[in-house]
Amino acid sequence: MKAEYSEDVAEKALWISLNNIYGLGSQAFFQLLKAFGSPAAIYAASHSQLREIVSEKIASEIKKGIDEEILKDSRDWLNRDNNYLVTLADAVYPKALLEITDPPPILYAKGNLALLNQPSIAIVGSRNASVQGEKNAEAFATDLCHQGLCVVSGLALGIDGAAHRGALKANGATIAVVGTGLDIVYPAKHRELAHQIVERGLIISEFALGTPSKPQNFPKRNRIISGLSIGCLVVEANLQSGSQITARLAAEQGREVFAIPGSIHSPMSKGCHQLIKQGAKLVDCIQDILDELDIKKTEPPVDSDISKSKESLKNNALLNIMGFDPIQLENIVSQSGLTVSEVSSMLMLLELEGSVVSLVGGKYQKLI
Repeated sequence: MKAEYSEDVAEKALWISLNNIYGLGSQAFFQLLKAFGSPAAIYAASHSQLREIVSEKIASEIKKGIDEEILKDSRDWLNRDNNYLVTLADAVYPKALLEITDPPPILYAKGNLALLNQPSIAIVGSRNASVQGEKNAEAFATDLCHQGLCVVSGLALGIDGAAHRGALKANGATIAVVGTGLDIVYPAKHRELAHQIVERGLIISEFALGTPSKPQNFPKRNRIISGLSIGCLVVEANLQSGSQITARLAAEQGREVFAIPGSIHSPMSKGCHQLIKQGAKLVDCIQDILDELDIKKTEPPVDSDISKSKESLKNNALLNIMGFDPIQLENIVSQSGLTVSEVSSMLMLLELEGSVVSLVGGKYQKLI
């Protein structure tokens, strides 16, 4: 990795300084690079040369030169363990992002840079997700990691957090794309989750250190989530949501879009249903995604054949208790002698296998 990644702090500071110029968007930054070749050459260009590409205001800002305070802050941050600044000039820069119309010129990163070019799938959804929605996100993330895919999401509450946890549960790879500077954890409730992702995955941001949570940053962040991925799975979403934006961006970027259907009475299902009407692939199991992406399914790792047999016996016993009529979760718990958590986990797996379906009112029914 070191051979592909430049650690010249002075060089990185030039990238950061340019990226921090207010009003200089990623597309204009890219045009400057095309014209001059490097940030150093951009700073060395004359005012009139710069004016051929950018506005008077931005050209004047560039000619002021690099901010020494930025150089100091950059050096301090980059000298800490596991901190990186990946630029368009680095070989490790994600090739998938080079395919989108406005790739971020720089990415602040903490964790394993190798994940930037691993085949990935985005899992996104509502911050106010249902319990079942979070379980679905976690289960799909776990299964997709078992198929060698890296799970990309946004570290938000609800579906995003569940997706990251599912990936970590599978000892798989996950990338969190955030809408703040990397020296800020947002939401604060996910501080421990963020630390776990840094240890076993990767957190990235295009925003400068110290950038707080701002509403306008998250739609911009979403293009990176979708851009890094070969497909985008929407688990739960209302009609006006960031997940809808991510799905639209994914479609515009030529990525596959998947959506999990739900109850027609749930506002958290309406966004997914709309996506399906617009051409997203309806999915109710991981095989639907693998078929669309032309990925051959491999069996997930198990501790031993004995543990697999025990799990199968437990699931069969649960199915026998359920009978063939709809049954409340509480009745299954009381008849099985298991805890609510154990029964819920088993029901989720059975539902993903297609053996059980969840109904309105907290009931479940075995499928014949």
